[in-house]
Amino acid sequence: MKKIHKLLLQAFIRPFFVTFFIVMFILLMLFLFKYVDDLIGKGFEWYTILELMFYASASNVSMALPLAILLSSIMTFGTLGENYELVAIKSAGISLQKAMMPLLILIIGIAFASFLFSEYMLPKANLKYGSLLWDVRNKKLSFLIKEGVFNNSIPGYSIRVDKKGEDGTTLTGIMIYDHTGNNGVAKIIIAKDGTMNTTRDKQYMVLKLNNGIRYEESSGQDAAYNPRQQFTRMRFGQTVQKFDISSFKMNRTDEKSFGSNNQMLNLKGLTHKRDSLTKELDSVDRFARLTIGSYLKLNNYTKGYTKVKIKPIVIKGPILNSIPQDRRMTAMQGAIDQASSIKQTTEGRLPDHKDRVGNLIRIRIEYQRKFTLAVSCLMLFFIGAPLGAIIRKGGLGLPVVMAIVFFLFYHIISTVAEKSANQGNINPILGIWMAVIVLTPVGGFLTYKATVDSAIFDISVYKTFFNSLFKKKKN
Repeated sequence: MKKIHKLLLQAFIRPFFVTFFIVMFILLMLFLFKYVDDLIGKGFEWYTILELMFYASASNVSMALPLAILLSSIMTFGTLGENYELVAIKSAGISLQKAMMPLLILIIGIAFASFLFSEYMLPKANLKYGSLLWDVRNKKLSFLIKEGVFNNSIPGYSIRVDKKGEDGTTLTGIMIYDHTGNNGVAKIIIAKDGTMNTTRDKQYMVLKLNNGIRYEESSGQDAAYNPRQQFTRMRFGQTVQKFDISSFKMNRTDEKSFGSNNQMLNLKGLTHKRDSLTKELDSVDRFARLTIGSYLKLNNYTKGYTKVKIKPIVIKGPILNSIPQDRRMTAMQGAIDQASSIKQTTEGRLPDHKDRVGNLIRIRIEYQRKFTLAVSCLMLFFIGAPLGAIIRKGGLGLPVVMAIVFFLFYHIISTVAEKSANQGNINPILGIWMAVIVLTPVGGFLTYKATVDSAIFDISVYKTFFNSLFKKKKN
């Protein structure tokens, strides 16, 4: 390997990793902001949140990797151009294409690795991410006793404490309303102090109450109706109250229930699901044709079973004129009834047909998405590298602005085209590849301009042009 190639690889790898992890960090922060209400106040262990963030970062690779390649390639060649290193490389007889060759090989390797990631690792990560996020969002709020506030998290109970100790287990001024009785009247327990603990299996919360009173109101002891109520007041030195908190524990859902989602399948799984849906759609269409075809009289009588040949009757003018006057109303009513039956049958089949067609479109889009990430990495490299050689600016200033502009353009095109494909307005393959199709000529144009040392982004050239234009107008 030539020293110049080693220099270019070293200049590219460092900003690539830096920008990749910065973008991943920003996307993870956006993920936390989006689901902060589902994570806070539910008593999750730190490793559960860390596991969820790890799986979420895998789904963000499809956005972070192309942006990191675009930004790092602009910064690398922009820095080389700003320091006149590109001029030295060209003066040594090495063209821009030859200088880009080691980086191109590296990008091809990254693109191939991204395809393997999309095929083998991303479906498994999406499966674990989807199941874990479902469990997190459906977990109840953790039991949290606050000072001076009635807490109704445990079904059938309202608990209030005046003060909590620094250790979080010592309680003072405890009041408990027990609504679990059948008569609709709450039992009241008031204690001077106590302690709060949980059992080893985390299924129950145990309150040890000291120096308190229990109030209970119930009907009389007679079997007959008695309007008089029996009121009981019982003092205690120490008692134990047990609460079932098993519903607050997060139980993991079986991942197999999420396995049929498109994002959680590889190419083989998507192909199998597509074939199954195609067969189901053919069955639905065939049954609909047979059902609607039964209303055609030609199918119900002697077609194919007679050798008698009769000339077709030619009807001139309105068809009602060929029907006798006394039978027209009956014929019209029969036609209306038959049309209504056909309409109801068709409307009943349309939602099922539309749903299966939509699933097939989404499967085709997800199938093509396995390849678009790799191709997008190559395309954005051929935009970023010549763009950096043209603007000749390094650092985090103009290169970052240009990278964001091109990436936003790429992201908007791909998002709009994919939504149009999901709605059935355009072909699914065209929709998922629309951004690549639009921006590939841009990459070729920029590569050509960088090869011929074009000053397309040189502001001084435009200033000179407009100054000369205004001078001509004045003269």
